[in-house]
Amino acid sequence: MDKEKNYKLLLKQACSLLQGEHDLIANMSNISALLFNGLPKVSYAGFYRFQEQELILGPFQGPVACMHIQLGKGVCGAAAQTGQTQIVPDVHKFRGHIACDANTNSEIVVPIIHNKKLVAVLDLDSNDFDRFDQIDAQYLSKIAELLFN
Repeated sequence: MDKEKNYKLLLKQACSLLQGEHDLIANMSNISALLFNGLPKVSYAGFYRFQEQELILGPFQGPVACMHIQLGKGVCGAAAQTGQTQIVPDVHKFRGHIACDANTNSEIVVPIIHNKKLVAVLDLDSNDFDRFDQIDAQYLSKIAELLFN
């Protein structure tokens, strides 16, 4: 299945999973499981919640993860601080990268903004280099928006 078809299917599945459920942690849990199991070559899929001016580990699938990330630190902190999706083809070349998992080689982080406020970031890692692109950014943003519909 091509990437866009797979994302369209995941988007439909995410809509169904979240329908009628308003608990943010429960929804983040199911979305992280859906993405981890539904996307090829993803080694980590999860959320960091923005609380008290830092990112705190939320629901995720994959190896153990860093629990606290300061704004501006690492790929997640950069996405949180700038409010822009970060696509990093080689994390080893990203200044200030936080190596929670030494096997990670590429990463995408999507900021989740609700009512003009940062709520969380959606973080996906891969052991492959150059795994993520604009198609990933587009659909991951759409899936993240579902958390508040």
